[in-house]
Amino acid sequence: MNAAILDWLNLLVRWIHIIAGIMWVGNSFLFVWMDSALTAASKPREGDVMGEIWLVHSGGFYEVVKRRSLRPQDLPPSPLYTFMWQSYTTWITGALLVGIVYWAGGSLYMVDRSVANLTTTQAILASAAVLIGGVALYEAIWTLLENQPRVALGLSLAALIGAAFGLTHLFAGRAAYIHFGAMLGTIMAANVAHHIVPGQNKMLAATRAGTPVDVSLGARAKARSIHNHYLTLPVVFTMISNHFALTYGHAQSAIVLLLIVTFGMALKYAMNHRFGGNRLVHVVGVLALIAVVTLTARKAPAGARGAYNGRPAVSFAEAQAIIERRCTTCHSHHPTNPSFSQAPSGVMFDDPARIHAMAPRILERAVITKTMPLGNLTGITDEERATLGAWIAQGAKLDAAH
Repeated sequence: MNAAILDWLNLLVRWIHIIAGIMWVGNSFLFVWMDSALTAASKPREGDVMGEIWLVHSGGFYEVVKRRSLRPQDLPPSPLYTFMWQSYTTWITGALLVGIVYWAGGSLYMVDRSVANLTTTQAILASAAVLIGGVALYEAIWTLLENQPRVALGLSLAALIGAAFGLTHLFAGRAAYIHFGAMLGTIMAANVAHHIVPGQNKMLAATRAGTPVDVSLGARAKARSIHNHYLTLPVVFTMISNHFALTYGHAQSAIVLLLIVTFGMALKYAMNHRFGGNRLVHVVGVLALIAVVTLTARKAPAGARGAYNGRPAVSFAEAQAIIERRCTTCHSHHPTNPSFSQAPSGVMFDDPARIHAMAPRILERAVITKTMPLGNLTGITDEERATLGAWIAQGAKLDAAH
């Protein structure tokens, strides 16, 4: 497919994905907060009332009453609003983005042969298997062990650890993190489609038929909703992780990912409990944050350059030749890589002055984290990376002609 068309599809689908995701995550945050802020009814109310909350927003006042179930006479005369399409739209557009960016992009983003020697077809099949298999395993755990939630939680956490290590040894770094998030997002959407919405619909159907309402359906739906809620911050991180090579490009990228997931879940717990609740969770979250910052902290620029100080002098001409061979197929005014109609992120190395200005970024991405070139499609060698590192360590000087 034409690269410009792919770019527009990427832009439009990503735009919708972000909007729908904001709505879905926002609803999750709001409703869990309201549940935690409910107070006892301030006046006699009929029906299965759990509590009430008063809100003020945009110049108006809202009185919200939560009921565990409805009686036929409680059914509202006006529409009963549901919020399922935000989740469905988020997942559909997310799945399309996986197809547009990773599947249509072939081996560009998914395959790094220094990680796993996959063909494009194998990578696509593995991608689909991750999304389907993640949901299947989660469903098996929580269906079979519904009455043993602590055991199910332990197995689920073990599965997350296995997924993090498995994916980072299967796909290129960016793709591994995105697929981890996509797997969790697929689980969340499946919870909405197969548990939350059907449970609500069965309760409403019983109310309309005038038969006893099984409130355990609501409890199960709420449990799956809470699962989704605690996955929101980790999923949001994975969606933006491609901007931060210090995470997915780290030698211990699986550990980095798991520490950030731990911090995200602990932060959500703290937010839900107004930074109260079990203090051990807070401590674990803070320790996870400290650990991941410490683990990913780079040496100061001078220190990083110092690792290459002992190498022979490298001229700009040598460095430029490597950049032209390995980088400018994508990062130039007129990329020759058919996957790009324009230089990714506007980074271009046609001009020597620009190469000099971008030396710190070249050091970070091509030498230290080795996250560029993408999937090492152009076959840059470790010796060439070291040569670039030496040139930068020696001041990234341009030849006299420049």
